[in-house]
Amino acid sequence: MTSKDNLETSDMEARPDGTGGTGEPVELAVPADPAAQLEADVEAARKEAAEWQDRFLRKAAELENFRKRVDRERGEVRLLAQSTHLAEFLPVADACERALKAFASGAGEAGSLDHYREGVELLHRQLLDTFSRAGAVAMETEGKPFDPHLHEALSRQETAEYAEGTVVAELLKGYLFRDKLLRPAQVIVAARSRAEDTINP
Repeated sequence: MTSKDNLETSDMEARPDGTGGTGEPVELAVPADPAAQLEADVEAARKEAAEWQDRFLRKAAELENFRKRVDRERGEVRLLAQSTHLAEFLPVADACERALKAFASGAGEAGSLDHYREGVELLHRQLLDTFSRAGAVAMETEGKPFDPHLHEALSRQETAEYAEGTVVAELLKGYLFRDKLLRPAQVIVAARSRAEDTINP
């Protein structure tokens, strides 16, 4: 295409005065009724907004139902756990009743105390078994070195039988729950005797 052709083409394009290159007026696309078009656009926007609002309300309702279901299931799990622990102690209660009945029926017999002792021993074993199934284990402390993380020293006792800092007596048994301290053991700790200090100053 030559420069002359380019010049002719540019003359045919629309000019700022609304005429084409040949001087003829160019028709612009103008809506027949601008007010009606605006109203239609507003109505479309309203419909879209209503759709989004409906979606939001549906999602909010679904979220609320999900929260209620989770809370209900959490409560059911908590009740189940509590009932399971209670069921573990039912045999212990049964053993207590049997021990009391045996002691009451043999109150005048010479062997009644032996029956009572056997009942208490059975009760103690069942309690320890229940604790063990739940994950709680009793600690052995006597003769072991004192550990402030596991033991609570209530007093010190001078003795030559145990090395200083050794647990010589247990006043209250301590328990671990899944390798974590549930209750510290209350103990008496060995102290170096004065006689030993005199012999070995």
